[in-house]
Amino acid sequence: MQLYGTEISSRLLLGTAQYPSPAILTQAIEASGCEIVTVSLRRETADGSGAGFWDVLRATGKHILPNTAGCHSVAEAVTTAHMAREIFGTRWIKLEIIGHADNLAPDVFALVEAARVLSEDGFQVFPYTTDDLVVGEKLLTAGCEVLMPWGAPIGSGQGLRTPDALRAMRAHFPETLLIVDAGIGRPSDAVQAMELGMDAVLLNTAVAKAGDPVGMARAMSLALDAGRAGRRADPMEPRDMAVPSTPVLGLAELG
Repeated sequence: MQLYGTEISSRLLLGTAQYPSPAILTQAIEASGCEIVTVSLRRETADGSGAGFWDVLRATGKHILPNTAGCHSVAEAVTTAHMAREIFGTRWIKLEIIGHADNLAPDVFALVEAARVLSEDGFQVFPYTTDDLVVGEKLLTAGCEVLMPWGAPIGSGQGLRTPDALRAMRAHFPETLLIVDAGIGRPSDAVQAMELGMDAVLLNTAVAKAGDPVGMARAMSLALDAGRAGRRADPMEPRDMAVPSTPVLGLAELG
């Protein structure tokens, strides 16, 4: 998988918030096999008060994908992205602009504008978006090479609420990297995302808030591998009626 020219083997991107301790976070990252971890600028501040957390992430040796979590406007997101580039030393930015306080849905109008501004300024943007095809097209036109549609509201663990829409995105953007971001709650959700043809999954709460975060991180990694292998094996289509697995013709007639 190529993300803005960087080759990545793991299909799992892991968030770093809400873990019981830095030690468990580190163990979960290693158990997941992920190569990319996301972090909010609010965990790292310009005055250095978040230096301890940054040291923990740097010690993992993983790629850092800073995000603009908590931003509600274009100006706020762009400013946060510039600060993140200075602190983390990367052009990658996961762009989040929240438009609704209750379900944390992205403000797609502001998202497209901020993506354009940041792309023109040399950022490599990972936009947290909806599963709307028109919005996806506008984000690609704005300079994004990756789309990150939500599966369900952030932290909800509801799984993929609109699998048909994600299936349509895969068909409409066959050459674009699609990463499901938000809503994954169980390994079965991750399997479903990969079977739909998604390229990767980004999750946080499902692992951080599990009874055993390290075990769940490992389970999610296995789920992604299983889902992708199933997709590549070209699974059978559902049928309306039963079809006998044993041929009827040629059976002996006993009487």
